[in-house]
Amino acid sequence: MKILIYISFISTFLLSSCLDVGESFEGPAPGPWRGVLQLDPDFITNNKKGAPLPEKMNMKFEDINTTQLPFTFDVRYLAQDRIAIDIHNGTEVITVDDIIIGRDRKTAKDTILIDFPIYDSSIKAIYQGNVMAGDWIVHSKDDYRIPFKANFGKDHRFTVNNKKPVSDLSGKWKVKFMDDDESYMAIGEFKQDGNTLTGTFITETGDYRYLAGTVQADKMYLSCFDGSHAFLFEAKLTENNTILRGRFKSGTHYTAFWEATRDPEFSLADPNSLTYLKEGYDKMAFSFRNTEGELISLEDEQFAGKPKIIQIFGTWCPNCRDETEFLIDYLDKNPNPPFEIIALGFEKYKDSAKSMKALAKYKQKFDLPYPLLLAGTSNKAEAAAALPMLNAIISYPTMIFLDKNNAVKKIHTGFYGPATTQYQAFVEDFESNIENILTD
Repeated sequence: MKILIYISFISTFLLSSCLDVGESFEGPAPGPWRGVLQLDPDFITNNKKGAPLPEKMNMKFEDINTTQLPFTFDVRYLAQDRIAIDIHNGTEVITVDDIIIGRDRKTAKDTILIDFPIYDSSIKAIYQGNVMAGDWIVHSKDDYRIPFKANFGKDHRFTVNNKKPVSDLSGKWKVKFMDDDESYMAIGEFKQDGNTLTGTFITETGDYRYLAGTVQADKMYLSCFDGSHAFLFEAKLTENNTILRGRFKSGTHYTAFWEATRDPEFSLADPNSLTYLKEGYDKMAFSFRNTEGELISLEDEQFAGKPKIIQIFGTWCPNCRDETEFLIDYLDKNPNPPFEIIALGFEKYKDSAKSMKALAKYKQKFDLPYPLLLAGTSNKAEAAAALPMLNAIISYPTMIFLDKNNAVKKIHTGFYGPATTQYQAFVEDFESNIENILTD
C-alpha cells in the first residue's frame, strides 16, 4: 500500500537536511519492515581494521549472514502527513516520531530522515517501492555511519529457517567477554520458546537491555537496535552442548569473543560496593551549571537541609534513560517527595555548548522536574576528576544517596533495568535507600 503525502512544515533540522517538502510524493508503506545494519567484517577488536582475525573469533555461522545486524519495525501513519515507527526488541517497543519525509535536493529521490534526538543519531535513507536504503549516522562521532537497508512486508529478525534446536538455552549463564585488551564477566539471561530466543546480558556496570533473536540447531543469534545500541551476538554450542562460544559486535567499532556455561549460582559484585568515597572525604560537594546557565551547588538554599539523590548519567546512555524513566515513574507515584534529585550530565561532546544543548533537549523530552547540570565529558578519567571525592566513575549511570547534611549513605553503580530479572531487586533496594536517607 502506498500513501500520497503532502508535508508543509519546515524546521531547522529539515532545512539542514536539504529536503524539499513543498511537493507531493509517495511515503513508505505502512506495516512491518525488516531493517538491517551492514556491519563491516574487516573491523575487529578496538577498531584495528585490516588485522587478521584471532583464530578463536574466526567462526562460521552458516545459517545467517553474520555481517548483518537485523531488527524489525512497523511504519504507522499518525496523520496524512505524519508517520511514526515502532522498533521491536523482544518485548520492548520503541516509538520514534521525529521523522521527516521529502525529496532530497541532491539525489532528487524520496528520502526519509528518522531522528533519535536523545542519542544524537539518525537514519537517512532513500525509499523506493518497498525498499529503504541509506545509513545510520551517529553525529557525536567523527564520520561514524553504518549502511542501512530495510524491506517492507518482512517481519522475521534473523531467518525464516526453523532448524530444530539441539538444546533449550533458557536460564542463567556465566559469561566471560574477551577482547584484545581486557576481559569482563557477565550474566546471560535467556528465554527460549522453540526457535525464538530473547534475553539480555548483565555486567557489573549495567545490562545490554532487550535482545531478541533465534536458535537454529546448535547456533544462537541475538540483536538489539534502539538508536544508540547496535548489538549483535552469535554463538555455537560446543562440548556436548554445554558451552556457548561466539562473537559480540557493537556497531562497526568493537568486536569481542565470549564464552558461557550454565551456572544458576553465579553472581557479580554487589553494585553498592563498587563506587565509594576516597579516604579523607566524608560528603559530596560540587558546583556545575544547569541547562539555564545557572551555577548550582549542594549548598544552595533550595537543597539546604534536604536529603538528595545524585544521578550521574549521560544523555547518550540507554541504561541512563532506563534509570531516568524509573525516576519519572517514581515521582509520578510519589509527587512532592521530601528529597531532591540532581542529575550530573557527562556528555560525549568536547564542546560544552553542544553538551548543554543535548542536556536541555533531554530535559524537555522527558519533562524532567529536577535540574540537569553539565559536569563534564563522558571520559571516565575526566569525570572522576570532576568529582574527586569518589574512587572512580565506573559506570553510567551511578546513583548517590545523600542525607540532609550531604553525607554519602549509599552509592549504587550501574542499573539493572526492566529487561533483567534483577530489576525488582533494584526497585526494592532503591526504596530502602530512600527510607534510609529520610530517617537518618
